[in-house]
Amino acid sequence: MLTIHAAAEVRRSWDDPRPLRDGGVVVQGSRVAAVGPLAELRQRFPAARVRSWPGVLGPALVHEGPLPEAPSPRERLHAVLTSGAVAVLQRYAEGPELRAAAERNDIVLLAAVRPPVLADGGRADLAVLDADGACLATVCAGRLVHRRR
Repeated sequence: MLTIHAAAEVRRSWDDPRPLRDGGVVVQGSRVAAVGPLAELRQRFPAARVRSWPGVLGPALVHEGPLPEAPSPRERLHAVLTSGAVAVLQRYAEGPELRAAAERNDIVLLAAVRPPVLADGGRADLAVLDADGACLATVCAGRLVHRRR
């Protein structure tokens, strides 16, 4: 399914000093098809469903520390997803159960921290953050995996 995730402010990276106003990210399957002004994206992709988000839309985050404690590997990873992160450092993914859960949920295991970016053709990993930096929604490999109610 083709979806445009739209927000009043879109950032290709969280360090980007020039955010895109009234922008969007087109997601096709697990990939980013395009990033740009919402009006242009609606014209280029007229059949796309539009999901509008409050807050700032940007690349999903990297969880840089130990994973939150929880009763199961799945719940530990879900806690990461609710923070807007879809990647964790390999050194914190201890044990085969945790690595298997990460694989099942498309969570990326990284050898080292890398700055997340939104790029055409790249994996569709998105986070929507409110003004305080709290995560409102997380998209992992094109799937909405967390939405704050």
